Amino acid sequence: MGEKKALRLEAASLEDEEAWASAGFELPRFDRAAVEAKTRRAPEWLHFGAGNIFRAFPAAIQQRLLDQGKSDSGIVVAEGFDYGIIDKVYRPFDNLCVLVILKANGTVEKRVIGSVVESLVADSSGGDWDRLKEIFASPSLKMVSFTITEKGYSLGSGGYSAEVAAEMSEGPAQPRSIMGKVASLCLERYRRGASRLALVSMDNCSHNGERLSEAVRAFAASWTKDGLADPGFLGYIENGTSISFPWTMIDKITPRPDESVRTMLREAGLEGCDIVVTKKRTYTSSFVNAEEAEYLVVEDNFPNGRPPLEVGGVMFTTRETVERVERMKVSTCLNPLHTSLAIFGCLLGYKSIHEEMGDSDLVSLVERIGYVEGLPVVVDPKIIEPRRFLREVLEIRFPNPFMPDTPQRIASDTSQKLPIRFGETIKAYLARRDLSISSLTAIPLVFAGWLRYLMGVDDAGSSFEPSPDPRLEELRAHVAGIALGDEGPFHGRLEPILSDATIFGVNLYDAGLGEIVERRFAELVSAPGAVRRTLSVHLR
Repeated sequence: MGEKKALRLEAASLEDEEAWASAGFELPRFDRAAVEAKTRRAPEWLHFGAGNIFRAFPAAIQQRLLDQGKSDSGIVVAEGFDYGIIDKVYRPFDNLCVLVILKANGTVEKRVIGSVVESLVADSSGGDWDRLKEIFASPSLKMVSFTITEKGYSLGSGGYSAEVAAEMSEGPAQPRSIMGKVASLCLERYRRGASRLALVSMDNCSHNGERLSEAVRAFAASWTKDGLADPGFLGYIENGTSISFPWTMIDKITPRPDESVRTMLREAGLEGCDIVVTKKRTYTSSFVNAEEAEYLVVEDNFPNGRPPLEVGGVMFTTRETVERVERMKVSTCLNPLHTSLAIFGCLLGYKSIHEEMGDSDLVSLVERIGYVEGLPVVVDPKIIEPRRFLREVLEIRFPNPFMPDTPQRIASDTSQKLPIRFGETIKAYLARRDLSISSLTAIPLVFAGWLRYLMGVDDAGSSFEPSPDPRLEELRAHVAGIALGDEGPFHGRLEPILSDATIFGVNLYDAGLGEIVERRFAELVSAPGAVRRTLSVHLR
């Protein structure tokens, strides 16, 4: 047998279809040169956020449309935060990437994604800014989507940050933040014809369309008030018919590029698939690895039309249904289970989620949270059946041994996640006469486990570094000095945390759970090995 042919991720190399096919890669089935020319002439879809989830999901959806002849236009991607992504893994590879789908049955799909035909650096002082203004001014542009993470929409807590306020006062000429850039580009569209447009957040945060709308409106309001933008610009943003902000729910686990996947691709002959860490600490590569399961539910509100994304699996519906799907996922059927595994996985020394799903105690924990404590109050969105979704999470997605996800990654920012992931369930129990808050056992155990996690000591008594969290230092101060073997009482230490409704969504003492959490915490700190013992005792 001859040597495997080296495969270079570039447009010219794709012409050797036999070499790619023999190595197990699926290639784009459309005329990419024609699509690129059409997109540059009359762009329809611009996306902000060039990270892994974009290439693994929205870009792959558009490729399905192109492959089936349902669209003749590609995506232009712009990166407004980490410009190194464009320089390192887009332009050197002609904007192509390899999507590796890691299935639970052990099979792997390798697809070359070619739907992205142009990549831009969204720097208002750089050379691509004029091109972005040209794209925004084009009447053909139908949608601008975003995967910029939740913090991309933040203008500050309790009011505008000093940095944002200064940016607003400087006007729209050279904005610095991603929201300022988007508002400035919307102003360009307004000035050059005021064509309609949909701004579509695809980030995994609650009411994402509303958050995007509020951020863009804040800049528009400031600039019009100060005479830095035309008086009609604010109305253009606010009237609901010119610019829309659809809500969405996105769900697809896309970890960092994995070393084992890189090795597999190299063995298949792919060159240039090194894993790169940018100066802003983004882990990226010419490939992305992701699970097979994916959900994208979108409010169907596109005033300038949209691509037929339903062909690619997107579910279009009403805003109310999007909100119900989001609440089902975030408050009951996935995110609370992920957080529970993250907390106890760190305490029990696990390094991967799929390994945790081989632990009978942890499986009992998440099954109880999902099936027993969550489903009675689940919001049924109708378009996705909650029990089936939950079963897929617990039996296929989490146990997938080929998905390199870690409890340490998921444990990040837990204090920000608890009020939505658990607080809504507690509120629902308090509001229902047919349910008793005292019947909750697994959820209080997770809260106690999180307090135990804040100590930074695992079940064997070894120290570990808790994952980043904006309130970590403040919260750890309350449990500082508590050691394994201490008997308490712990009320004075724990009461400031457990009574904080910004953490749990409610004051846990008022809800009737504070004392239960204190008792479970005392059990968890009683000795080395107490975490395992407490789980076994309360989940029988």
